[in-house]
Amino acid sequence: MEPREVLGRYRQAMLDKSPDDLAELYADDGVHEFPFRFPGVPKRLEGREAVRAGYRTMWDAMPVRATSIREVAVHETTDPQVIIAEQVVLAGPEGAEPGEVPGLLVIRVREGRIVHVRDYLDNSAAAALTH
Repeated sequence: MEPREVLGRYRQAMLDKSPDDLAELYADDGVHEFPFRFPGVPKRLEGREAVRAGYRTMWDAMPVRATSIREVAVHETTDPQVIIAEQVVLAGPEGAEPGEVPGLLVIRVREGRIVHVRDYLDNSAAAALTH
């Protein structure tokens, strides 16, 4: 898969709240980093199984679900393995009006699998979804 296709599947896994679908996009030794800390979220997940377990734990603990993802821009870089996505995730608790969580993903794909993600999101907007 090319980086844009991986990005599309990544987003679908987020919408489906499927840690299994998300983890299957990663290389065995893929890394997912959260440079902007959020309570209850680790700074780094190392390996496909850590991504699976980490997202399962995070999503099970959050009463929030993404309802859509609005693409702001996708930037291709001089490195064909790297794609940068600006996006706004619309999310909220079941039955509530969704709020907006702006974010930026820097994704490196090698041989069709994610090897590294830096996941930047507006933590204050994310925290507001549960209050």
